[in-house]
Amino acid sequence: MSNRTTIERKSERELVVTRIFNGPARIVYEAWTKPELMKLWWAPKSSGAPLLSCEMDVRVGGQYRLEFGQDAASSFAFFGKYLEVTPPSRLVWTNDESQDAAVTTVTFEEREGQTLLVLHELYPSKEALDEAFVGMADGMPEQFEQLDTLLATLSESA
Repeated sequence: MSNRTTIERKSERELVVTRIFNGPARIVYEAWTKPELMKLWWAPKSSGAPLLSCEMDVRVGGQYRLEFGQDAASSFAFFGKYLEVTPPSRLVWTNDESQDAAVTTVTFEEREGQTLLVLHELYPSKEALDEAFVGMADGMPEQFEQLDTLLATLSESA
């Protein structure tokens, strides 16, 4: 069964992405908070920029850094800090790599063994969202399909 990823602009500055995943919220949350799992699904394979390193201190005030690229010389990073951490239902973090970056909130709602994931991003301006939206329409569905594949293997081994 294929779960559809929906991406909606809720306002000039807000983007909401939703998807239902096959697996309990606890396991979906772990895939978002354990570096060894995040590395297996976060970077869309079609981008050609694998996730080289993933550092995550998942606690309020803790920081994260995700570095992408073919090698250290050509890499680029996303980084920020966690504002809220409520296992296994909610994460909020900053994206500090740019002054135009969003604050991201992800909620995990369990529904009969599945998890409704809602990712909400609030950008500082309409222009910042316009720029971020360009690659997101293709990238997010691919990322989430990769997460589906990982969750299937985690469920089998659980």
